[in-house]
Amino acid sequence: MHVALIDPSRVIRRTVSELLEAGGHTVIGFGESDAALAHVAADPSVTCVLTSLEVHPLEGLELCWALRALADDRRPLTILVMSSSRNTRSLDEVLDSGADDFLVKPPSPQELYGRLRSAERVLTLQQALIQQADTDPLTRLLNRRALLREADRALATASSDAPLAVLQVDIDHFKSINDRYGHDVGDHVIQCVAGILRDTGAIVGRLGGEEFAVVIPNPGPGADVVAHTIRSQCAALQMRIDPTLRFTVSVGVSEWMPGDSVGLLLKRADTALYAAKRAGRNRVARADGRLSTEVLG
Repeated sequence: MHVALIDPSRVIRRTVSELLEAGGHTVIGFGESDAALAHVAADPSVTCVLTSLEVHPLEGLELCWALRALADDRRPLTILVMSSSRNTRSLDEVLDSGADDFLVKPPSPQELYGRLRSAERVLTLQQALIQQADTDPLTRLLNRRALLREADRALATASSDAPLAVLQVDIDHFKSINDRYGHDVGDHVIQCVAGILRDTGAIVGRLGGEEFAVVIPNPGPGADVVAHTIRSQCAALQMRIDPTLRFTVSVGVSEWMPGDSVGLLLKRADTALYAAKRAGRNRVARADGRLSTEVLG
């Protein structure tokens, strides 16, 4: 685990850091609680905070409250509290302040490692639940909710120097594939498209059914090039499950403009997608800010 260690004593910090590092953990130490809180807030890789109650300027229980506020359904965080005396605060008061466990300071190696193993088990479970909540079970791509969240994050950094593009990809005549070959083959086609999209290295999610979205921060070769690559790779794919099955996709392209929201980017991409389908499918089309469309072939 990546552990933030907080204690005003250099001796305690050095002693406990050596124990943590010997146990295979990454440690960053702080003598003051406000600096530690700022670091934990800025660095989501910190999954464990080991703090003394005897800290300043934020007092120990106040620090626990502030740390607990950083943890949510997107960020697991375990908080372990140390004190030189169990009588300093009652255990229930410590736990009610947001801590997960309590150790006497300085902790013995056996006690410290045991508490950390317990914390790791809980964190592993929480991280698995987060991943499960974000993942489309058929494709292992982001589901719609997670995709929109990641798109919002990407949009927050978009600018003329750091553009952003959104593609919507839809499998052509997908109902006919299901009707002719069966839903198991249809699922396999969806998985094949997901694999091609994943290889773009972009932010990719399944919107539902046979429709996907691709969010491309800083589209180096250009969004149109990425869209045509996706289209051509799908059209050229030979299915091992049935060599007679060939399929195509249509792609709509929307590029960021100042003032855009994720919803507007997706709306333009959707408009372009249906222009590509009206043009005969197996096409790429782009929509501009006025929702005028251009079929790119």
